[in-house]
Amino acid sequence: MIRSILANKWFKFITVGTLYLLWVIWMGSYLWLLGLAVIFDIYITEKVHWSFWKKKNPPNGKQTKVVEWVDAIIFAVIAASFIRMFFIEAYTIPTSSMEKSMLVGDYLFVSKTAYGPKTPNTPISFPFVHNTMPVVGGKSYSEAIQRPYHRMAGFTKIKNNDVVVFHFPEGDTVALGIPTQSYYQLINSYGRNRVWSDKRNFGDIISRPVDKRENYIKRCVGIPGDELKLVQGQLFVNGEAQEKFGGMQYDYIVKTNGTSINPKALDKLNIAEDDRGVYSSQQYIFPLTDENAKKLEAFANVVSVEKTLDTPGKKDPAIFPMHGSFDWNVDNFGPIKVPAKGTTVELNTTTLPLYERIIDIYEANDLEVKGGVIKINGEVATSYTFKMDYYWMMGDNRHNSADSRYWGFVPEDHVVGKAKFIWLSLDKDKSFPANIRFGRLFTKVR
Repeated sequence: MIRSILANKWFKFITVGTLYLLWVIWMGSYLWLLGLAVIFDIYITEKVHWSFWKKKNPPNGKQTKVVEWVDAIIFAVIAASFIRMFFIEAYTIPTSSMEKSMLVGDYLFVSKTAYGPKTPNTPISFPFVHNTMPVVGGKSYSEAIQRPYHRMAGFTKIKNNDVVVFHFPEGDTVALGIPTQSYYQLINSYGRNRVWSDKRNFGDIISRPVDKRENYIKRCVGIPGDELKLVQGQLFVNGEAQEKFGGMQYDYIVKTNGTSINPKALDKLNIAEDDRGVYSSQQYIFPLTDENAKKLEAFANVVSVEKTLDTPGKKDPAIFPMHGSFDWNVDNFGPIKVPAKGTTVELNTTTLPLYERIIDIYEANDLEVKGGVIKINGEVATSYTFKMDYYWMMGDNRHNSADSRYWGFVPEDHVVGKAKFIWLSLDKDKSFPANIRFGRLFTKVR
């Protein structure tokens, strides 16, 4: 009885049609309701041979082995792409910017449903890769079709201190010879003429749509409307000191009595080999958590352990917004308010550097400044109302993180999802099986 119900074509149509209808409602684009006609024909009328790779009426009702394999591969690609696009996606920690909260070699799953999945801006792309074709290189997508930003309903909103995956905001332009570095930082350091003309070192300069920019992972320390200030490395959010996380670390100068520190002792502190900076036989620089700093202080041959902090008022030209009016650095920053959708700010030549990229790039206005007069879309502007929410992202490895201190606000349309749990963790400094960090397997991201 149950078997005959499950095999009934009307039961199949109602089941698949209902699931499809719920998905269309969730997506909020009702043009996709036309797909119900396709589902109806697949299960009921059978007028169109949708599975064109199969024989419609094969001998003995069986397909060849090759066709069965093709059918299985097509189903797997479509199903996996659908899950990756709308529900959950695998991600790897490539840099140390979140250590020790997250380690290089952590493999984790990112929830798209937490904040709501985005529908693709660039729907035509090669499956399972982000922006570059495997092996052969080159773009893995076509910009023939570009869709506007649309986010489906999620279970929650971004909260302070969530660990978030997002598209790199300055990744709209990329120097392919140095793809991991910010194009705008390269321009600031070397000048536009050299970056564009020196193909040997910088490669071709290309642009990328929002959803094909590199993925970053950081902690969201500021949500829309928050006021942030960084004083001697301590972050204040709306006047209150940010909660300290066990994995948060800063660079420390470690001085010894002239004898070197045993590498095995550093292994026990989980200080990666790439992080072991040596100035001399008496002086090291390590990124350390508060706990590890105290442990090093207790070493018999260690004379002092001192956190490295920039002096207030000492301007770092690489720090956002890279303008002479702001004498900010990596440890002393702000105050700065995170823009919220619908709020209005005063615009003048002093405040404009903070919001210039938002107005011109993220919200696609024609911005022009001449003789101190600001024009937006051809009209003189003394204020601006934001069209999107923005966020402030920082790495827990505070002195080794390219984050919002360098490139500013993260627009809501760049947010990918929330990091949920680590399913595998491999230490690149060790060989198998010692490289498996068993204590991190299937642990929740905090």
